Amino acid sequence: MMSTNDHRIALPDDLTAPRTKLVYLTLSVVGEATVAELQRLLGLSKLTLLPILTSLRATDHVQRTERGYANK
Repeated sequence: MMSTNDHRIALPDDLTAPRTKLVYLTLSVVGEATVAELQRLLGLSKLTLLPILTSLRATDHVQRTERGYANK
C-alpha cells in the first residue's frame, strides 16, 4: 500500500543521462543548492557538476539563483 507521504517527481522527457537526472531530482527535493552542496550530497566532482548544470540551464530546466541553483 502506498503511503500518503509518497511523492512522485516528473522528469522532463529530454533528460536522458543518469547524472543529469540525478542532479535535476536532487534540486527537486532540496529546492536550491550550491555546487558545493551538490558535491557533498551526490559525491560528484565540480568538474562533473558544472557541465551538467550548464546543460540544465541551457534547456531551461534549472535557473541560477543568488544562493546557487534551483529547478524552474
